[in-house]
This record gives sequence, C-alpha cells and structure tokens, in this order.
Amino acid sequence: MAEPRFDLGDERLARAAWSRLVEPGDAVATALVDAMGPGGALGWVCAAVEDPAGAVRAADGGAGTDAAADAEAGAPAAPAFTAPQRLRRALERWEPRLDGLDPERDLAVLDRLGGRLVTPGAPGWPARTQDLGPQSPLCLWVRGDADLSAAFARSVALVGARACTDYGRRVATDLGETLASRGVTVLSGGAYGIDVAAHRGALAARGPTVAFLAGGPDRLYPAGNADVLRAVVERGGSVVSEVPPGSAPSRARFLLRNRLIAAAACATVVVEAAWRSGSLSTAARARDLLRPVGAVPGPVTSMASAGCHRLLREGAVCVTDADEVVELAGDLADLAPERAATARPGDELDPAGRRVFESLPLRGGAEPASVARAAGLSFAETLGVLGVLELGGYAERVDGRWRRAPAGRAGVGARGAPA
Repeated sequence: MAEPRFDLGDERLARAAWSRLVEPGDAVATALVDAMGPGGALGWVCAAVEDPAGAVRAADGGAGTDAAADAEAGAPAAPAFTAPQRLRRALERWEPRLDGLDPERDLAVLDRLGGRLVTPGAPGWPARTQDLGPQSPLCLWVRGDADLSAAFARSVALVGARACTDYGRRVATDLGETLASRGVTVLSGGAYGIDVAAHRGALAARGPTVAFLAGGPDRLYPAGNADVLRAVVERGGSVVSEVPPGSAPSRARFLLRNRLIAAAACATVVVEAAWRSGSLSTAARARDLLRPVGAVPGPVTSMASAGCHRLLREGAVCVTDADEVVELAGDLADLAPERAATARPGDELDPAGRRVFESLPLRGGAEPASVARAAGLSFAETLGVLGVLELGGYAERVDGRWRRAPAGRAGVGARGAPA
C-alpha cells in the first residue's frame, strides 16, 4: 500500500485518520497508539499490511531465523505487548479502510459545520473518558462548545427508553430542566423518548446539555430530533461523536456510544427503562467505572419501568427529584439544598410541652385536671407547662378552661418557652 497522503507527524490528522480506520473502543488500536503515538502507529499499520505475516512474526518475537530474516528484510517491528492473533485480526479488519484515507477532507467537513476535533491532552479534552482504559476514545468530533472538560466536570447523564410513557417523559423533562437551571450539564444520547425529553428540559432552562451521537457529527440522528440537536449546538451545548463525518449510526455504535456517556458523567440516572432497554448498558458501564447509578421508580404494574426496578434491586440508588440526583452525584452535593421535614406546631417544644400541647382541644376548652390526665402528667406539672405554653402563644385560657391558640400565634413571645 502507498504511504498516506497526509503528514503522519501531525497528531490531529493522525487521530482523525484513526477514527475513520477503526471502530470506537478498539482496544488493539488504542494500545498501538499509546505505545507508538498516533502517527507512528498508523505508519506501522500501513507498512504491516504489505507483509502481515512478517509483522505478526515480529510481534511474536519470531521463530529463530524467521525473525532475523524479517528484520533484515525491513519488516516492521511491532510492539511486543500485542498478542499476535489479535494483531492479525486487527490488520485484517483495518486494511479495507486504508485506501482513500483522507482526514483532511473529514476535518474540512467538520470545519464547514463549525465544529472542532478535540484530542487527548488538547484544551477541552475530557480526562474522565480516559477511565475507559483500552476502550478510551482516540479523539472526539464536536459541534458547539468544545470545552468538554468543563462541561463534564459538573454533569449528570439522564438516559432511558425510546418507547417511554408520558410519566417517564415528564420526569425526564423536569429533571433536565431543574438540573440545567442549577448549572449541571445534562448528558444524553439524543434519541427519541427519554433522551430528547432530558435535552428539551435543559434547553427550556437555557442550561448546558450535551448529546452523544452514534454516527458522525453531520448525522443529526434520528432525523425527527434534528431540530432539538441543532438547538443544543446553537444554545451553548455540544453534539459529540467518536466517528468522523459521513459515518452512519448502527446498533453496535449505539452501544459503544453508551460507554462514553457513562464515563463522561459524574452520575448516571435511568429515568424509565423496560427490562431489556439499551439504556441499561449505560448503567452497567457506569457501575463498572465506579460511577454512581440511580434509577427513577415507576408504577409496579408498568413494564416500561421494569428495567429501573431491576436496577434498584441490584443496588442502584432510588432518585425521585433533582435534589436526590445531585446528592447521588457527590461532586455536585453543594447544589443540593439541605432537606428538612415540614415543621409542625409544637415540634420545638420539650417532651412535657409537646404532651400537654397535644392534649389540648382545638375548640371549646378543657379543665387543667382533664389535660393532666390526657398528658399523663401531674396536676402541678401540667399547670406549670400550661403557663409556659400560654406565654409562648401555643395555648390560651378562656373562662378557666384551656385550648390550643389559633394557628399563627404559636411561637409569639416564645423566647422563654422550652425548646
């Protein structure tokens, strides 16, 4: 095969070429790039396809004179960490895509879309995705805000089924809107159902949201959500893809896309999912990465929530509102208001005060002796407490009988009341 027609020393071009050459999450490609650099690894592949047997023998350490002969003949030296059989299979699947490899053309298309290629180590690169290890992305094709590092630093993934119910759609929209209004980036996959509802909620709050595509950045898929995805880009969010322009979405790429969502987010929440929903794979990857996973419960009779209930049984955290989502995420805990139960009259009283207060009638009145019997206190102690409650605005005496003070007076003048 002829040498590539572009500069292998340009890391940006080399990584763009790799994203065209291999499928997302290719562990062999990642290992080669990590060991040899994107340009060096691509050069090795181009040479290796001319002599795959020699390249594989070199990778295996050779067999006596064969290795020496390969070396003298100039066979490319492969990194020794790659199992020969895996390397052979990788070369076989990469070779058909080597012809016509033109990353400059792909980058020109991205430039016309107003996008940017983000590469590891460059400004905006989301280091969180490196937690995927050998399945880490080689580069990301981005339309919209390219500072993914900042966007993902305070982010939550809201995912779920395409075939959702009105309940699931409403919950996803409410969560997306509330989270985005607090400055949390809402991540999802741009699909029908829960995904697009989460994006719409974030857009309604004029907050940040990022959509991960299974196809190229020029393929706003599904077509029915194209207007929403364009709005994501136009209103300060991002559309992110791991494959170059022109790449078609496929089932395999949807599942691989899910691993990126799980890695990018501080926490993943499955809003509504049936027993075999693809969104459960996102939750599984998040769990593998030790990211928090939450699930929204639904009606026990709803098959549309069977997947969420399964997650809850397996240890996912039950979440019902945005406060619980940010609490789940941990890194966003500063955004979660402290929860407090609704205060009731008399809650601030000491035990004896509460017992007497709860023994007082709301209407009419009761003799002190009757109050003492109901409260289980002595007559003398009850008289003392009644006096304190009267001072605090909790009780009033009418014609020698006692009752609770009208609502709104409790606590007035209560500085001397028991607490």
